[in-house]
Amino acid sequence: FLETAAYFCMKPKMGEKEVSPHSFFSIWHEFSSDFKDLWKKENKLILQERVKEAEEVCRQKKGKSLYNIRPKHDSGIVSKNCSPP
Repeated sequence: FLETAAYFCMKPKMGEKEVSPHSFFSIWHEFSSDFKDLWKKENKLILQERVKEAEEVCRQKKGKSLYNIRPKHDSGIVSKNCSPP
């Protein structure tokens, strides 16, 4: 623990000889909770951007039909036999 506190350049508070775990982890808890909140917000923004991109691609694909519909012609056998008098 003391090596970790020294790595992060933590200094003991006034009147203390060493860095206490309580002071170290209270700061760490604040940092990690802020980081988690920012991480969630950033992921939410990224997700919204991806949804917008996917909707745009979907709109573009709907605009372009993948097949052509041709009108039906009355040239078959049934139309020749069933013609009105």
